[in-house]
Amino acid sequence: MQLTVKNQQHELFMGRCLQLARNGEGLTWPNPVVGAVVVYQNQIIGEGYHRKAGGPHAEVIAIESVKNHDLLKESNLYVNLEPCAHFGKTPPCAMLIQQKKIATVVIGCVDSFSEVAGKGIAMLKASGVNVLSGVLETESRELNRRFFTFHEKKRPYIILKWAATQDGFIDINRTEGPGNRPTWITNEHARRLVHLWRTREMAILIGSNTARMDNPLLTVRGWCGPNPIRIVLDRNGTLPPNLALFNGESQTLVFTGNKDVYFDNSETILIPDNTNPIIAILETLYKKGIQSLIVEGGSVLLNAFIDMGLWDEARVFTGNQWFTNGVVSPVLKNKPVQFEKFGNSSLFIYRNN
Repeated sequence: MQLTVKNQQHELFMGRCLQLARNGEGLTWPNPVVGAVVVYQNQIIGEGYHRKAGGPHAEVIAIESVKNHDLLKESNLYVNLEPCAHFGKTPPCAMLIQQKKIATVVIGCVDSFSEVAGKGIAMLKASGVNVLSGVLETESRELNRRFFTFHEKKRPYIILKWAATQDGFIDINRTEGPGNRPTWITNEHARRLVHLWRTREMAILIGSNTARMDNPLLTVRGWCGPNPIRIVLDRNGTLPPNLALFNGESQTLVFTGNKDVYFDNSETILIPDNTNPIIAILETLYKKGIQSLIVEGGSVLLNAFIDMGLWDEARVFTGNQWFTNGVVSPVLKNKPVQFEKFGNSSLFIYRNN
């Protein structure tokens, strides 16, 4: 179907909203990322994006950035997510739009959060605002896929991540390796990208074997941004207390079946008897409001998520190494939806539909 000139203009300005919204990735939890632009006679006269929870929403910043508020009555407001209609830490954006008498509001997608869920659109229409929704809807939902998964599936958005060799191994047999340390499979560029990813997700999970063998920090060092919440599954409560996970640099959760376990600088969460530990982790994270989770564990933990179908995205690096034998890489039946090359390393992105 060929787009009309008006539809092309709507998509152009909605694209700018999405571009602005991405500036807030990893910084707005538990709120979604939102961008907004004010358009008068096909010219942007105001724009903004949501920067952090508790601060002004994108619509407020965009409206306040307009120098001549008299123009608002003849302007269109574009926003990638339905304006809120409830009082939270800030007043409803839909109410501000009403007060400013903005003529038309163009929305990317409806907000499925129960406090909004169409109420913002209903409020606007009731006051005579012309509302158009569904412009770049797929792209708008994709941008806030963590937020939508959390509210619609009642669990975090789950990203599996690992690196494999050319012959399909994620690690050597450590008893054969010098110093018992992991052998790098990817290059420095790929490792820095992983640290960028950590800044954009709320939590990161490993198993006890990875914690013991690798002693990882699981913090952000190759990029600037917030550290994710560190989570380790230690079913038997046997981890040594001097691991880097317990250094106090970032919030740390330990899930265990051992009620006598205690680690410094961490919160211990008991897994009830006869409970699947992955289900227990996801239920707890939902209750804590944690909307996204990177799983960076070993093959046992990764395969557990895969076997249960509890994943949304997988990011798999392939390096130029050959191990011949070792720890076998997990295998996905899905076909990759995206491929990127980083020097001698490749990245394959998978989606679980």
